[in-house]
Amino acid sequence: MSVGTPAPPPADRVLARLMTLHPKVIDLVLDRVWRLLADLGHPERRLPPVVHVAGTNGKGSVVAVLRAILEAAGLRVHVYTSPHLVRFAERIRLARAGGGRLIDEDHLAALLEECERTNAGRPITFFEITTCAALLAFARAPADVVLLETGLGGRLDATNVVERPAVTVITPLSMDHQQFLGETLAAIAFEKAGILKPGVPCVAAAQAPDAATVLTRRAAEVGAPLVLGGRDWRWKTAGDGGVHVAGASWPAPALLGVHQRANAALAIQVARALPSGLTPGDAAIRAGLTGVIWPGRLHRLERGALAGRLPAGWDLWLDGGHNPDAGRALAVVLADWDDRPLHLIAGMLDTKDQAGFLAPLLARATSFHAVPVPGTQAGVPPAVLADRARAVAPAGCSVDEEGDVSQALAGITTRAARPGRVLVCGSLYLAGAVLGENGTPPA
Repeated sequence: MSVGTPAPPPADRVLARLMTLHPKVIDLVLDRVWRLLADLGHPERRLPPVVHVAGTNGKGSVVAVLRAILEAAGLRVHVYTSPHLVRFAERIRLARAGGGRLIDEDHLAALLEECERTNAGRPITFFEITTCAALLAFARAPADVVLLETGLGGRLDATNVVERPAVTVITPLSMDHQQFLGETLAAIAFEKAGILKPGVPCVAAAQAPDAATVLTRRAAEVGAPLVLGGRDWRWKTAGDGGVHVAGASWPAPALLGVHQRANAALAIQVARALPSGLTPGDAAIRAGLTGVIWPGRLHRLERGALAGRLPAGWDLWLDGGHNPDAGRALAVVLADWDDRPLHLIAGMLDTKDQAGFLAPLLARATSFHAVPVPGTQAGVPPAVLADRARAVAPAGCSVDEEGDVSQALAGITTRAARPGRVLVCGSLYLAGAVLGENGTPPA
C-alpha cells in the first residue's frame, strides 16, 4: 500500500474471504441459508415486523420511499438492500432514533466474522452468508420494522426465510435475469411470487397480463390476500405533478420521473397496509415523499471531483437502470430535457439487453459514449457496446468508445458547441464507480 493510501475498511478483508466459499456467485437454493441460520440460533425468527419486497424494477426506490415515510412517522427502521454502490455497508441500515444509519464498519466486520466462524468453511454463496449477517444484526438491535429487499429472485432468494412477514410487496415485473429466473414473464412472476405467505397481505404494482395472472393464481393457492395495482388500487399524476392514490393527493416525490411517482404510489399503498401501530399518518407520508433520497437513481451530482470538472452551464446526472423497462422510464424523463443537448455515457453487463435499454435513450441523445464497467469481469467491452448502440442510434446521434467516464466527460465538454447535460447510465456497478470517483458515496 502506498504512503497516504487509506486502509480498506476491516469488513472488506472478510468479504473477500467469503467470496471464495462457493464456486458460483448465484446458486438459488435455501438449504445452505437454513443451515447457517439454525447454527446462528435462528435470528430470522427474532425480527420486528418485516416488509418483504420483490420485483424487477423499482424495489430499491420503493424501499427508500417507504423508509423515508416510516422514519418521518418516528418509527425505527432496519433496511436491507442490494447491491451496494460504493461500499458493502450500504446494504445494511440499522434503526436509530431520528433516522437509521449505515452499519458501522467494525460492527459489520465482527458480524461477518461470526457468520464465517459458524459456517466453518462449508459451501455458501456470498449473498447467502451476508444476508445471514444482516438478519443477525437486525435481530440484535431494537427496531419497529424491517424493510427486506430480495436479491434477484423470490422463491429461492436468501431473504425468503421469514416465515410470516407483516406485508409482502411485488414491484413491476419485466424480463431480467432470465438465466436464473426463466425465459418468460410468467416464469419470472412465479419465482417472484414465491415470497407470498398464507394469510399475509401482498401489495403489488400493476403488472402485464401474464404476470398478473400468475400472481393472482399463486395468491389464491397460498391463501395470501392480494391487493393488485390496476385491479384493486390505482394511482395517477395529480394536477400539480404529485401523486393521487389511496383516495388522496400527495406531493411529488423528491425522486424524479414518472416511474418514481409510480414507485411512490406503491410505497404509500404498502404503508397503508401495515399493521396497526405502524401505519403512518398523512403528515409523515408527505414528509417522506418530499425528503426521500436514493443515490444513483436519476441523481444529479452537483459537487465532487467529476462534477467539478464540468464547465459552467453543464449538468452531470447518474442512473443505475440497466434493462429495457428502465430505459423506457428514463426516456420519459429525457423527453422533458429538450432545452440543452443530452450526452449519454454508458457501460453495461453482458447479461443485459443492451440494445433494448439504449434504444429509447439514444432517440433523445446528441452523442453516446461507451465505457468499461469497473469492478466486474462481466462488463461489455466498449467497442462491442458502441457497435450495439450504432445499430439502434438515430442518424443525429454520434457514437464513440472511451477509456473511462473521466475521459468521456473531457471529450464531451471539449467538443460540444454549447453547454449540455450528461447522463451516466447502464449499470449499478458503473454508478457506484462514478460515486466513488466523484467522492460522494451514499451515507
